[in-house]
Amino acid sequence: MAIKQLRTLFASQMQPGQPARVKAGAALAEPGGDYEALHKQMKRLFNAKPGKKYGRFSEDIGEQPFSAWLKDYLADRQSFASLTERVFGQWQELLNASQEEHQGHLMLVHEALADSDVVYLLILESDSALRFDQDQALDATDVLSLSRLNLALRVELDDWLGDTPAQNYLTLVHARGTGEIGELFIKLAGFTNQVDVEKETLTFLDAVEAFAKTSEPEDAGKVRHRAYEFCKEQHALGEPVALEALSGYLDEDRPERFKQFAAQHQELPEDTVLHPDHRKVKKLVRIAGSGGGMSVSFSSDLVNQAIYYDRDKDALTITRLPKALREQLQRYLETRDSE
Repeated sequence: MAIKQLRTLFASQMQPGQPARVKAGAALAEPGGDYEALHKQMKRLFNAKPGKKYGRFSEDIGEQPFSAWLKDYLADRQSFASLTERVFGQWQELLNASQEEHQGHLMLVHEALADSDVVYLLILESDSALRFDQDQALDATDVLSLSRLNLALRVELDDWLGDTPAQNYLTLVHARGTGEIGELFIKLAGFTNQVDVEKETLTFLDAVEAFAKTSEPEDAGKVRHRAYEFCKEQHALGEPVALEALSGYLDEDRPERFKQFAAQHQELPEDTVLHPDHRKVKKLVRIAGSGGGMSVSFSSDLVNQAIYYDRDKDALTITRLPKALREQLQRYLETRDSE
């Protein structure tokens, strides 16, 4: 990882209806060191964030000009400093019209990876901390939060500007509770055409389940586990699931099998890229449910081995109880009997 360019802006809008206070830092080329460490941590939070959205830039560059400004910078028609001045200026204008309080740092980062470049636009938040001042008196201060990231955008430059642009080259973190500020950030970024993650999750699950059923019973579980592992690894990297790559992961000896099956039986083109919710994909390997004061969760591999379900009686029989659960039950029964 190497940061080509980075710049931050502190913006404070604590009196809605009044102009926002802003202060920009210098445009930094290859800042290195601490900036690399900070950005690395923000990327960890970005990749781990559930419920990300996927889309592309709005075509209305009059109202949402970020994409046009960014393209000019990448084509050397303006400097990074000029790009950020424009972005920061628009952010201030948006905050001026906001009816919500806001305080935070807007950071724009151009990063060079091994095989591509990406751009990040992030809102860095602050946490309150205590310290002793020079007179050994307690003093409250603000420090950057290294555990929260609620608004951020990643632009895959090659996917956006390549010879064959991808359908979705933007990834957006838009956490719940960000309110009007979250909507203003989306407007600043020019994000639109988000992917229906729930629909793509169901498509992914249906394709894997249908494919698993074509395998021998002893191999079906392995198919589900490998599909889940692949999806989890992609989520950790912040990447979507390409059927071609998944196909090779599911069967190294016959890497074409799954994508050909999905194309024939699920009508999914072999070059399909999906954005499944990794939390819901866990259904491939775990069975869980709760209600009526009870919560149950177990690996799907245990069905008809240590866990048996009687459809007629709607009853679940569990054998080989976990040691901790067995001990809790024994202590509970002993206590109740003594009463």
